[in-house]
Amino acid sequence: MQITSPDRHSTPAAALTATALAVAVALASGCSSAGPASDDARHPAGSVVRVPQDFPTVQKAVDVAREGDTVLIGPGTYPESVRVTKRNVVVRGTDRSAVVFDGGLKLANGITVTGPGSVVENLTVHGYLANGVLFTGVTDAKLQQRGAGGSAYDPLDTARFPPVEGFRATRVTAYNNGLYGIYAFDARSGVIEDSYASGHADSGIYVGQCKPCDTLVRGNTVERNAVGVELTNASDGLSILGNRVAGNRVGVTINSNDLEALAPQHGAVIAGNVVVDNNAADTPEQADGGFGIGIGIGGGTANRVERNLVRGNRAAGVIVTDPPGHPASGNRVEGNQVDGNGADLVLASADPDNCFGGNRPGTQSPDGLEAAAGCGGQGRGPLTAGRPAPVQAPPGVPFSRVPAPPAQSSLPDPTVPGRPATGLPGAVDPGAYPLPTDAGALPARPAG
Repeated sequence: MQITSPDRHSTPAAALTATALAVAVALASGCSSAGPASDDARHPAGSVVRVPQDFPTVQKAVDVAREGDTVLIGPGTYPESVRVTKRNVVVRGTDRSAVVFDGGLKLANGITVTGPGSVVENLTVHGYLANGVLFTGVTDAKLQQRGAGGSAYDPLDTARFPPVEGFRATRVTAYNNGLYGIYAFDARSGVIEDSYASGHADSGIYVGQCKPCDTLVRGNTVERNAVGVELTNASDGLSILGNRVAGNRVGVTINSNDLEALAPQHGAVIAGNVVVDNNAADTPEQADGGFGIGIGIGGGTANRVERNLVRGNRAAGVIVTDPPGHPASGNRVEGNQVDGNGADLVLASADPDNCFGGNRPGTQSPDGLEAAAGCGGQGRGPLTAGRPAPVQAPPGVPFSRVPAPPAQSSLPDPTVPGRPATGLPGAVDPGAYPLPTDAGALPARPAG
């Protein structure tokens, strides 16, 4: 589910102009006159660079910041595309709802992070033609402007663009961007947490082309997108835990495809999430046209889908399918509450190694799916392919016209020292995320 932004919307990278300065030598004193101010000379005292107090734009502050610094942004609207290329820089708003990056439907990306260990937190980003926040090892500016992945990127050239190591998005509000809200592509060892994404023409949160990903997506609210959470060719050490994915056209997708490198997808855990009512008509229409699906595995392998509340999705609650060239295999769908969907459980894959067990479903396709494809560890012969309930997808709306979200909770104290994205994601225990019981609320974060 990959869309690229048209080239006519791309914004050329700014060129730096060198200035020739004459140096006068004072023979009597042996001193030379000062040259232009260096970044060190312009850097304020301490490890915090403030906008607008120290610099009028975020990009100027980021350019001056040193490794380990926090760029602290005051309330205001910032019509910028910012690139963070240095290590361990924390870009933080003082107020999540009042610090707003606005692309004006003219700029490609809001904040692009290629610096290892860097962080974006406590701010809002909207109105960009491609992505709100992009974490990536793709350092080519032209590819970034076209979306960084899919047909804009050579899917075989992982040597040219090794993944960025270490990233974090915390309490980011991303809405009404042309592709993705929070996008981790060719990135690993990261966390996307406590954020909100709505009104995206592809996905609210996307993790793609990483192996191992070593990435945690937790505690986010994702709604009114074409797809809520999308994982494509994202393998190993990837955990989607305790999120609320509601009112999208499609809730969660786990895909293998050949538009990106590192297919097939393998080894994600999707646990403890609320995935409900993903049939919203007032959402952008995604190119593949999916609608009414809670959790869909399209050619993914060895994934675990467990203890999720999946309800009210008109086509299917959980569906496993085989896209061309990528059979779904070894997926385990266990211990979920799956009810009130068009078809609660659907196995449309011919591979005998996918299993379903203990899901409390109402309807299964094919009939008797859990009995025939249980998770007891014994191989089975081919099953008749199941089918989702027939649903006619309504026309979508332009991404820019999805209503803006309400204010979201801000960091309690934005003045505390910033934490670079090192050593992430840390210990991850999917078993600590129980089956949610409230379809209308974000699942509670486990203690610890």
